[in-house]
Amino acid sequence: MTRFVRGYGRIPTFDEQEAWRADFDRRVSDYMVKHPEVGTSPRASQFRFHRRVAVGMNKDEVKLLVGSAEMVTADPAVMEAAARQFWAHIKERGKEMWVYPGGWQFYFEDDRLVDLTVTGKPGID
Repeated sequence: MTRFVRGYGRIPTFDEQEAWRADFDRRVSDYMVKHPEVGTSPRASQFRFHRRVAVGMNKDEVKLLVGSAEMVTADPAVMEAAARQFWAHIKERGKEMWVYPGGWQFYFEDDRLVDLTVTGKPGID
């Protein structure tokens, strides 16, 4: 949604949202056919129902759900600045960071998502 608003300066119409959902569902189905082990794993619900990224997913799964990152870095100083107070926990395994619109940062160790942070949003109570 953030990318759409940035690109077009408006929110998507109902028809545009439905077209996106249909395309997303097709991509998820195609991925599940190619990776049947995911379809039988607990992560399957993250794709099919929740449509959200979860720790433990691989890079292809993250890209499937949220697209390509706006920025990718392995610079510890940049990652520390983004992670703020969470860096002490993330730095042990976070070797690469992908940055997305809306303040989202995903931290990877090799091919696996090991943590994520969101800036500019209220904390979870």
